[in-house]
Amino acid sequence: MIQGSAAYYLFQLFDYHDQHHVILFWLLLVALILVTAVLSDTFLIVVFSLLGDIKTKKDMISFVKSRSLLDLAKTALSNGLLILFLQENNWTAIMGLFLLNYLVSQSYLIKAQNAQDKNERDKYEKMAYTDFLTGVSNRAYMDVKLKEWNGSDEPLGIVVTDIDKFKRINDTYNHHVGDRVIQHFAETLKSHLKKEDVLIRSGGEEFIVFLRHRSFEQCFLLMEGLRMETENRKVHAEFGGESVEVGYTASFGLYYCSDRSAVSLEKGCVLADQLLLQAKQQGRNRVMAGKGE
Repeated sequence: MIQGSAAYYLFQLFDYHDQHHVILFWLLLVALILVTAVLSDTFLIVVFSLLGDIKTKKDMISFVKSRSLLDLAKTALSNGLLILFLQENNWTAIMGLFLLNYLVSQSYLIKAQNAQDKNERDKYEKMAYTDFLTGVSNRAYMDVKLKEWNGSDEPLGIVVTDIDKFKRINDTYNHHVGDRVIQHFAETLKSHLKKEDVLIRSGGEEFIVFLRHRSFEQCFLLMEGLRMETENRKVHAEFGGESVEVGYTASFGLYYCSDRSAVSLEKGCVLADQLLLQAKQQGRNRVMAGKGE
């Protein structure tokens, strides 16, 4: 309403009455609508920033993108017709225009509310499927993906991995340092995965990785590279008022599900876990791998 009123005021300020140039009339009106839209958005961004609803540059960009070009076109058309009808004293058409504009606005508000509701649902769904400490997916999300993949014949590399002697880290330092080590391990894993891969924190210091669109050899080489990088990197953390460097290693159990008709994904997870146990029994800091025939 304010935006349209401002555009109408500026239009009158230009004192444009030559209706023989129809194209110029509409171009001027659209230009004024765009200018007032920019001013309106700037004002709203400032207000929402002061209220705390817009905190980052990303929030601001999302707000600007949410502004519909179709809505701007509707505003320009409505104001243009309103000006023409006012100049002709066509009050019946004006009342019809107001009624039509109201109905369209209500439809737009309903659509906007539905979009907002969907965004809220998506936000809470993401929270429900995300591990709070590491930011990776949790077991609830794994259950969803297993149901989805069980209907497919796609080969998958299933990796169960955890941090070696993690209890010793907690006992030597504290749980804050232990949490930092878990976060560091999650970051290391995530940095080597593709977008289509899935990383799950299954509990404590244990993670499950689902590797897609790779051969058995590629999966093994990837895990071996991760094992070596984990061994060679240090975690920087605060302990006792000082900065400390904590080294750690990890063990990996890899099971490659090539024949999904013979071995389900759930069974594949169990077999990968058994391979992890073998890696622990053989001295830790190693990758044990197997695959179905």
